[in-house]
Amino acid sequence: MQWVRDYKPNPEQERNYRTALLITMGGNLALAVAKGIVAYLSGSAALYADAANSVSDVVYSVFMVLGLWAALRPPDLSHPQGHSRYEPLVGLAVTASMAFAGFEAARNAISRYTSGSLAAITLDLPVLILLASALIKVGMYYSINRISRRILSPTLATTARDNLSDVLSSLAAFIGILGSNFIHPLADPIAGLLVALWIFRNAFLAGRENLGFLTGRGASRDEVEAFITAVETVPGVIKVHHIMTDYVGPRLMVDLHINVDGSKTLTESHQISDAVIQVLESFPNVDRAYVHVEPHDWKD
Repeated sequence: MQWVRDYKPNPEQERNYRTALLITMGGNLALAVAKGIVAYLSGSAALYADAANSVSDVVYSVFMVLGLWAALRPPDLSHPQGHSRYEPLVGLAVTASMAFAGFEAARNAISRYTSGSLAAITLDLPVLILLASALIKVGMYYSINRISRRILSPTLATTARDNLSDVLSSLAAFIGILGSNFIHPLADPIAGLLVALWIFRNAFLAGRENLGFLTGRGASRDEVEAFITAVETVPGVIKVHHIMTDYVGPRLMVDLHINVDGSKTLTESHQISDAVIQVLESFPNVDRAYVHVEPHDWKD
């Protein structure tokens, strides 16, 4: 009896994960240190909010290293479907880190406003670090997003979305610093609050997506219809009369019932079943397919 599903290591996937982790950890650490120093020297609430966001990015980078290492472990007796559910757990850790950054950004902006210590922010170092941060994060976004699409990783998709959020956060902080000089000092804490709201929005979207992967969310209607259409083109399949899908981590498991000619031999029916499994598992978002064969004229 086979207790554990077949496992085929994917060296390319592991290499992509390592590349994404190096980009994420290195970029976030460098930006957190640089922005933290400049925020302390300048006193900018908007830049402080951006620095807090970068510190949270470093924290989730550590979670990513540990979580993705666990997700890539092969199936075993305790986890016969593999350990891929660890990956959306990492995505939720990233979400929590984003939410904390949003809270810290909002707290600092409100504190600066209520303290009455509003003053124009200098334009030298804060402006340079924010522009440099935006450029670096644009590069990180495109790199991580490309890798996430290649290997269908929800954690890396969340990370890419966070990088894009960071670009907009840095631009909002930049506008706030300019506004404090040319419009009113109040522009800086207002920009800090806007940064916080944007972070909260992205944290909500990322959390909703990763929670769906953990709670058995199924495929979309369009995906289900595509599965049925593909299966009903397999020679010997008369129709699909039952299909159930749910996410096992970031990829789908498909449970399917098909009708075939009841006069076919067991060997012929098994060949049809294997062909259906092959078709379903050719979809990039399907991890595993299970097929139940029934005679077309069977009466329950």
